Amino acid sequence: MTPFARLCTFSLIMLILLGGCTSHPVRHLASDASLIKSGVTKKDDVLTYLGDPDAQQTISAGVERWIYYEETESTSQKIPYLGKLFSSKGYSKIIVTFDGDTVSDCTYNSFEADEFDWTHDFSWQEPRQ
Repeated sequence: MTPFARLCTFSLIMLILLGGCTSHPVRHLASDASLIKSGVTKKDDVLTYLGDPDAQQTISAGVERWIYYEETESTSQKIPYLGKLFSSKGYSKIIVTFDGDTVSDCTYNSFEADEFDWTHDFSWQEPRQ
């Protein structure tokens, strides 16, 4: 193998390996939810802890709801370049309700993609014919 071919091969391998090192902001909703206290935490604090919400809803005058959503990546989704072809393992969600500028309620939910697969395991649930 010529020195140029070795250099090209080495460069290609390094580009592929370094592609897996790309970073994107990561939120940890489970731990971040514990920072929010009803009646104490303000909107600015929530923005600091969680960033901009994924969705906003106006419930009534002075009452607003912010929704934060995060997919739980499966192991196959972590493969560089090919991970987007696979489905997620589940998702987490925080719903923060504000009354004015103060948090009035904060709920955290976590769901697995196969959470309701158990409903297909029971043949006795199907109607008899």
